[in-house]
Amino acid sequence: MVCLACLLPLFLIPVVNALPVLFYLIMGKIYGIFGWEYRKPQRVPPACPYRPAAKQTSNVDLEPLAGQQHPPPKAVDAVDEKQD
Repeated sequence: MVCLACLLPLFLIPVVNALPVLFYLIMGKIYGIFGWEYRKPQRVPPACPYRPAAKQTSNVDLEPLAGQQHPPPKAVDAVDEKQD
């Protein structure tokens, strides 16, 4: 036999999963009473934890904007010295 406390999580999982749907339904009704339109907030799609999103690198960052110039390159023989 299985105790009731052990079976409780099995019954709570569907209730917890239904909470967002119930929240949106209730908020829609409340907003409807006031004559407003309730729009669900946009959610970020879930990301795969095993394969991180590829970083999009472009050469646009490397090119200067119009009217800007590249900084002058340092000479190879130049030595940076600290002076106290």
